[in-house]
Amino acid sequence: MNRPDGSGKKTGFTGWPGLNVQIVVAALAGLLLGWWLNGQGADSAVKQQTLYVADVAGRFFIDLLKMVLIPLIFTSIVTGIAHLQAHHQAGKVWRYTLGFFVLSMLCAMTMSLLVTGWVQPGSGLQLSMFAGSMENFQARQLSGGEFFAQFLHSLFMNPVAALAEGKILPVVTFALILGIALVKAGNTEPGNSRRGHLLAVLQELLDLLMRIIHWIMLLAPLGVLALLTKLMATQDMSLLATMAEFIVLVFAITLIHGIIILPGLMYLFTRRSPLWLWRGTRQALVTAFATSSSAATLPLSLRCADEELNVNKDVAGFVLPVGATMNMDGTALYEASAALFIAYLAGIDLSLGQQIIVMLTAMIASMGAPGIPSAGMVTMVMVLQSVGLPAEAIAILLPIDRILDTIRTAVNVEGDLVASVVVDRALAER
Repeated sequence: MNRPDGSGKKTGFTGWPGLNVQIVVAALAGLLLGWWLNGQGADSAVKQQTLYVADVAGRFFIDLLKMVLIPLIFTSIVTGIAHLQAHHQAGKVWRYTLGFFVLSMLCAMTMSLLVTGWVQPGSGLQLSMFAGSMENFQARQLSGGEFFAQFLHSLFMNPVAALAEGKILPVVTFALILGIALVKAGNTEPGNSRRGHLLAVLQELLDLLMRIIHWIMLLAPLGVLALLTKLMATQDMSLLATMAEFIVLVFAITLIHGIIILPGLMYLFTRRSPLWLWRGTRQALVTAFATSSSAATLPLSLRCADEELNVNKDVAGFVLPVGATMNMDGTALYEASAALFIAYLAGIDLSLGQQIIVMLTAMIASMGAPGIPSAGMVTMVMVLQSVGLPAEAIAILLPIDRILDTIRTAVNVEGDLVASVVVDRALAER
């Protein structure tokens, strides 16, 4: 069953359209209830009691998401990398593929941070609901050398301690290393080796975590209702205008990446024109926009690559399925821009070093995002927490997520198709 989520992927959970409607209704109800409470006096007993309940319910929902975040990141990254071994083309194909994925995502996020930093949406507001969350935030300015040394130090630590303490970057680093080690060690088929057993256990754990997150997402309407009620009851109504500005900004950044940067990279490597790309991929792009699911669009993407773009079937059969789970340019640029937007709303000026951490974390989060309900929400928490921003801010982003998911999923699919063309041309020239 297809349904949209923050990562733009297909999932197998049933009942999602109903849950999607519930979240939208809960968001609208929270906005209306909060708006009504906003007009009540500060001494109103109803307002105080409602805000107390909303605070408890909202924190409960956020804590549930934080509970599964670390094990989810670890298992999804390890199993995702290890499964690359199933494609026996290996060697040049996957190196070129991953290299282009990283290049295109870095272009997307760099442009996103530059444009968002120039526009500075939300910089005129400071949301008091984040005050408690920001008490421990330390915006320290580091030199380039200090940042590099501190960043390297933060990547490596005892993995058990990192898992227990919820430190994201060292968990991601260990997961990447372990996934690569599984690939390099050889056969990971279950029953053939201890490595196969380990991978099977991690895959089973990931499946169980996805089930747990499905349960958590059943509470999403309640969590969104509570968080948005508190937000609207305590904040300036000009937030709505600010959100409209942010929506337009994200659409503009995403279109720039899809219309200029991705076709530009393809022309640089293959000398193929953008019009040739869009004519050959329009069916897949329209389907991606309509379904908000890059995985659901995969059959059309494979047909477009084979019949319209003349990409080798073996190359397309590797690049496009991997891209549907790992190459998320639209998601990465959205998460980078959203993190900067939240920082402006919270009255925080992120240093260059912190923006680099946001960029790297958003790239890794988008590559490791599993096909689960509201995966974008889970990975967005990871991006925000990487620099100490409040996880509660996802309440602001969730109501507009479905709107933005359409365009960024289309760009995700376009990025996969461009990668298949570039990799195919690179192999043909060698």
